[in-house]
Amino acid sequence: MSSFDVVVIGSGPGGYVSAIRCAQLGFKTAIIEKYSTLGGTCLNVGCIPSKALLASSHHVEEIAHFADHGIEVNGMKIDLAKMIDRKQAVVDQTCAGVKFLMDKNKIEVFEGVGSFENTTTINITKKDGSVEKIEAKNTIIATGSKPSNLPFIKLDKERIITSTEALKLSEVPKHLIVIGGGVIGLELGQVYLRLGAQVSVVEYADRVIPGMDGALSKELTKVLKKQGMKFYTSHKVQSVEREGDSVKVAAENKKGEIVTLEGDYALVAVGRRPYTQGLNIEKAGVKLTERGQIEVNEHLQTTVSNIYAIGDVVRGAMLAHKAEEEGVLVAEFLAGQKPHIDYNLIPGVVYTWPEVAGVGKTEEQLKTEGKEYKVGSFPFRALGRARASADTDGLVKILADKNTDEILGIHMIGARSADLIAEAVVAMEYRASAEDLARMSHAHPTFAEAIKEAALAATENRAIHV
Repeated sequence: MSSFDVVVIGSGPGGYVSAIRCAQLGFKTAIIEKYSTLGGTCLNVGCIPSKALLASSHHVEEIAHFADHGIEVNGMKIDLAKMIDRKQAVVDQTCAGVKFLMDKNKIEVFEGVGSFENTTTINITKKDGSVEKIEAKNTIIATGSKPSNLPFIKLDKERIITSTEALKLSEVPKHLIVIGGGVIGLELGQVYLRLGAQVSVVEYADRVIPGMDGALSKELTKVLKKQGMKFYTSHKVQSVEREGDSVKVAAENKKGEIVTLEGDYALVAVGRRPYTQGLNIEKAGVKLTERGQIEVNEHLQTTVSNIYAIGDVVRGAMLAHKAEEEGVLVAEFLAGQKPHIDYNLIPGVVYTWPEVAGVGKTEEQLKTEGKEYKVGSFPFRALGRARASADTDGLVKILADKNTDEILGIHMIGARSADLIAEAVVAMEYRASAEDLARMSHAHPTFAEAIKEAALAATENRAIHV
């Protein structure tokens, strides 16, 4: 029986990054993946394929405005099948890259379902039914999450679908009904909106992306409405029924009225749930929380001292980069180091266009906490670079402590916000004040100037260009 210092179950961003860091630190490491490709949900049916389709469909949107730039394009044709093929090629290349990294770092890869026989013995059940046993001094559970569903919705994965099926449709929907106004629903909704679908979003909360700052939600709703997306916020879905190629979604509004939408596809995007199926964690003595998450302490150690868990399967935001940080933390903790993660500084991003990003406290959170704060905001439309690029939608909003001026949160919507948020994370990691950020030189003309101007606005209302 093979024996390892560390065995990682799951090869998503958290799992494979953790395995690499363990190997770098000198541990004999193995990784177990039940699918034939590495990379988990993120690389195979999540982050990477969705961004590939967003990129392709964004070109369609840009071409529609080429005439404004003096470029005439005639006879544009959308080939969805080729778009899907390109998406898959990107996925295949990315997953192959992970396999290369496993080989480079001498990490042994086992294909099959990993399950605990006891705290140190792991059974790997292969596709042919055979079982291989390995010994693990330490185990890191990184099995991720699966799409959630509402109990009364029957997913047929043909017309009533999850994000997985939405990434490989054979046709552009005539009317796509999206149940859930979060990240996944809005990103995939915008893909098909750009390709010609009518898109309606039904959201239980009173606004979309409810976990982000309210200013971002308001601005994104305005922009997406302008693009043609329809919203039904504060609507509770009552039923989803399929009749042939038609899907009917009934939802109740705040007045108690039932609104019925009819389309040819319904995308159920109501979040994700931790995935622990098949692990047999009870044999190892690992405990779950009431929410189905694996219970861990500050070192991401489970109730069993040599078993750890990271990523979507534990508490906190279900984000690939959060899982990566946790994977590194566990590896370094096992090596006797003292790593840390500031969960307040894990950024959240929505990859619509304009992109949406935020880090730190939202204004709603600060109000709830009774924190005294000040606000600086700056619109993208006031940027020379934004006007030159015809990307004038959006804003940057900075929240700072009223007394100390320390930055408490930075929230933005606009072109390249997914990249710009890194500046915000760096500033907050070093506990910068709004004044600090305001005095740092930003190249002109750039989108990043909006961050400097918002910092100026938070500092005695000193923004220059508004």
